Amino acid sequence: MDISSFQSLIKNLYYHQDRQRGIDKTFMWLVEEIGELSNVLREDTFDKEKISDEIADVIAWTTSLANLLEIDVEKALIDKYPNVCPKCGSNPCYCNKF
Repeated sequence: MDISSFQSLIKNLYYHQDRQRGIDKTFMWLVEEIGELSNVLREDTFDKEKISDEIADVIAWTTSLANLLEIDVEKALIDKYPNVCPKCGSNPCYCNKF
């Protein structure tokens, strides 16, 4: 699935609820999911299934927020990361290389 298709899926599934919840509360859900990802990353051993689930949740909630703000995630990513580092303009990145 490409990014645009995923964004459309999230919009079809959740936009009605997200719109009722609003931007602030949707953002708070995103922050909560980031906290859950932080918790699983701090465990003594990595559980890739748990980490995978939390990463998926972070991406889904980020996408819900983008839908509310009418931001095309794929375009935003391409604009920000046009196959080179946005800071040094290189691929691979040479920022902070010794």
